[in-house]
Amino acid sequence: MARTSIQYVCQSCGFKTAKWMGRCPTCDQWDSFAEEIETSTKSLNSGRRWASPDGDNGPVVISDVTSNGASRFSTGIGELDRTLGGGIVSGSFTLIGGDPGIGKSTLLLQVAGKVARKGAVLYVSGEESPGQIRMRGQRLGCLEKNLFVLPETQVELIEPHINKIKPLFVIIDSIQTIFTDQIPSAPGTVGQVREAAGRLLGICKSTGVPMFLIGHVTKDGAIAGPRLLEHMVDTVLYFEGESGGPFRILRGVKNRFGSTNEIGVFEMKNEGLMEVDNPSELFLSDKPGDVSGSVVSACMNGTRPLLVEIQALVSSSHYPTPRRTMSGVDPNRVAILLAIIEKRGGLHLMGEDVFVNVAGGARVDEPGVDLGIIIAIVSSFRDIPIDAGTVIIGEVGLSGEVRGVSRIEPRLAEAAMLGFTKAVIPKPKKMVSAPEGVELVPVSNVSAAMDILIS
Repeated sequence: MARTSIQYVCQSCGFKTAKWMGRCPTCDQWDSFAEEIETSTKSLNSGRRWASPDGDNGPVVISDVTSNGASRFSTGIGELDRTLGGGIVSGSFTLIGGDPGIGKSTLLLQVAGKVARKGAVLYVSGEESPGQIRMRGQRLGCLEKNLFVLPETQVELIEPHINKIKPLFVIIDSIQTIFTDQIPSAPGTVGQVREAAGRLLGICKSTGVPMFLIGHVTKDGAIAGPRLLEHMVDTVLYFEGESGGPFRILRGVKNRFGSTNEIGVFEMKNEGLMEVDNPSELFLSDKPGDVSGSVVSACMNGTRPLLVEIQALVSSSHYPTPRRTMSGVDPNRVAILLAIIEKRGGLHLMGEDVFVNVAGGARVDEPGVDLGIIIAIVSSFRDIPIDAGTVIIGEVGLSGEVRGVSRIEPRLAEAAMLGFTKAVIPKPKKMVSAPEGVELVPVSNVSAAMDILIS
């Protein structure tokens, strides 16, 4: 007979202890311990493996491995295909997380309706009844004959339905509600999430049926459950959006089959999530006119050029330590750029509050917007507006030099399409072809850019 013992497991990091603790010594989370029953028998997931297509589990030469899992098929939603790297890969294991009500279930139900026109799709729900899913599906126009709904939470009962239906892909909503009877702890605990995900991973890889898991997030924005969950899956997607706003950004943070820099932009409407074909136009739609501290810069998200509005506000501080508040940009990077302005630009900002924001809820993490951030800050400090038809591109080094950026021509083409007439760019080492109607202004350092734009 198996021996059992009670342990307390941190639901944030998985740390185990024999006694309850108020604060986890590993991740410093408060009130994160839950009681779980440990058995001495090994879980069926211990040493789990999946059979190769020819039934042989032994080692094989990599050049002899068949590429059955490399095929892709479209989700029917272009923005999601872009984020995934071109579509759903057969046998892939994908996790999508986001705040409650952000649209995770809506997006995947829309995908299920489109893919169901090609073959069977299984939607496993542990949170909604079939009637509730039908109501939402009717609103979204997803009532397809090949779309099957399964209200089940136990892995052992889900697997036979997958083998029977043989769907094109499976949706699990959500992984925190799924459990296995191999361990006695409650659904949603670290042990259950780990073991249930492991069983689903084995089913996914052995059958070649791709799976999408919906994951809840914690108050810190991380996917609830053990961090191991993000390591187990092939792709991790985060759904982001401003509270109360209609726009959503789907961002890839891990992707074994494509770039992690791609984003998909959607707008939430009554009939569901609609694709935004030109995100640059969206982010610049409410840009003010002759106002200081507003600059347009161009960045790359994977293969997509994106124009964003960078806003800066510099005001006198009434405190010994001025405030530095950033949204959508790396605060450490902005701190470096402020030091460059002080040292290389000759402006004294030590007694000023500095606020930097990327409009529209976008997040920029590439150095190609460095020059744009600097010009926005200087424009606000001197209260001199920047010409609305100018786009600013360039990375800035510690000595104040403006360095070249990758893929400058697609950025300029995007700016030309949106009607910009001037582009301040790094001094090129080789000829850069200017789009029709766009004047190129090459600069070699921050001081030269400030003299041209803020005189």
